[in-house]
Amino acid sequence: MRPRILRTALATLTAGLAAAGCLTAAAPATAQENHRCSPTVFLTGFSDALDKTTYGDTYVGNFSALAPDGRGSLAALSDRSSLFRLDATTLRPQSVVPLADESGAALDSEGLVVDRDGTYLVSSETEPSVRRHSRDGKILDRLPVPDALRTAPAGRARTNGSFEGLTLLPGGRTLVASMEYALSGDSTGLVRFQTWQRPKDGGFRPGAQYAYPVDAGLGVPEVTALPDGRLLVLERGFTAGVGNTVRLYLADQRRATDTSGIDTLTDAQQGVRTVRKTLLADLVDCPSLGATAKQPQPNPLLDNIEGMAVTGRSEGRLDVVLVSDDNQNAAQTTRFLRLRVRA
Repeated sequence: MRPRILRTALATLTAGLAAAGCLTAAAPATAQENHRCSPTVFLTGFSDALDKTTYGDTYVGNFSALAPDGRGSLAALSDRSSLFRLDATTLRPQSVVPLADESGAALDSEGLVVDRDGTYLVSSETEPSVRRHSRDGKILDRLPVPDALRTAPAGRARTNGSFEGLTLLPGGRTLVASMEYALSGDSTGLVRFQTWQRPKDGGFRPGAQYAYPVDAGLGVPEVTALPDGRLLVLERGFTAGVGNTVRLYLADQRRATDTSGIDTLTDAQQGVRTVRKTLLADLVDCPSLGATAKQPQPNPLLDNIEGMAVTGRSEGRLDVVLVSDDNQNAAQTTRFLRLRVRA
């Protein structure tokens, strides 16, 4: 078979497997050239297999976060208080645990970390809060949150715009939460990242804050730590009649200024080093691989992407899984994307 025909055949086969929800590994190198989103990001497949499905009596969807959960499973957090364990290869649900706050009310759960001891750290954007849950969903602990980050009127965070992303840096000593949008009084283009530090013999305590420069009109739905301490950051927005914008950035906060003692952040502020970021890919540039959209989108592959996890590393590239939050809406899709990222 001629090389060009072979590449086309491989691309067609990969797209078909992806659409069927069967694609789990990276595409062959020849096919990857046809799956390029950017020089550093390849789309290796997508799956809509869980869209508008149920597991027992629980709706499978509304996913806001992902995290590797060991034993070949992936934890998937619904923002309607359900925590699923999925088979990391097939994505089939294996179990589900309901979550609630101290009064038994549902959580607007957004960020997820599986800690070293197997417990779950879950952020909620209602207050906002970060709680520790046992494997069966019981609340074990609640982390302190700086007053300014609380939602108004208690603090300066906007409703439905506080803690979204949550990740644990290598070594397990530093937890990072990303605000989705800027605090009232801060420049709209500067989003705060809050950290907590964990000493050897204690629990997490509030640490440094950093200013992250978000693209105009976008928010930060997810952050994920890399093995070297840098972050993958998702930026996302939606325009009615146009669709979603989803961008993947590499961010380095290690030399950024601690802004925890700065009341108001402005774009022209002297002496404040923001988090450095580098665009890895704008997902509008990814091949659609046969994906279809239920509403207008600049690329039919796109939807309300909100969760992200690094699931492995090989050949100098990271295996990254993204998931969309369908909001239990007929016009949206629960879609998993698999990427290979050179960072």
